Amino acid sequence: MQVRHGLRVAVVLLSVALVGCGSTERRGDASATFPPIKATYDLTGRLSARHGNDALSATFRWHHDRDSDELELASPLGQTLAQLSGDLNGVTLRTADGRIESAADWQTLTLRGLGWPLPVTGLSYWVQGVPRESAPYVVEAGNAGAAAVLRQDGWTVAYNAFTSDRDGTQRPSRMTMSYADVELRLVIDAWQ
Repeated sequence: MQVRHGLRVAVVLLSVALVGCGSTERRGDASATFPPIKATYDLTGRLSARHGNDALSATFRWHHDRDSDELELASPLGQTLAQLSGDLNGVTLRTADGRIESAADWQTLTLRGLGWPLPVTGLSYWVQGVPRESAPYVVEAGNAGAAAVLRQDGWTVAYNAFTSDRDGTQRPSRMTMSYADVELRLVIDAWQ
């Protein structure tokens, strides 16, 4: 039963990786600046998640390529907990016990796995330190002008630290995201 709760949390964590497109309405601190959006990147890092009384700590590997994502979530000891892949044709979750869940989109998959739909279209932008395109947002700038707090799609994203990616652009390295009774903490160890 504990594994099932961990997998549900894994679905929350892994399913927040879709891309949106369009124009953005900006509100809040006009002095905030955003780095350029990357269409393709690879991330490795660590995360912790809390949903109500359920909690999970894990490492992750994420390959994002414009219209597709491949994610792997592993235990701190390296055991694969779940793999997620998705593109414009649908999303699939493979668990360590061999179970496969598929859906047309991330919202449907999280509704099935969690019992409620999770707003999932922002994380591929938020990990870059930018708001999701095509949705209004509120931003508060930090000392160096980068976003310190971003509010979008019902989520609050607090940027705690930044590092340079391979192009020398400042990207988030530690962030905390909260939505209702969900809290995600990400530490990004490597940007590629």
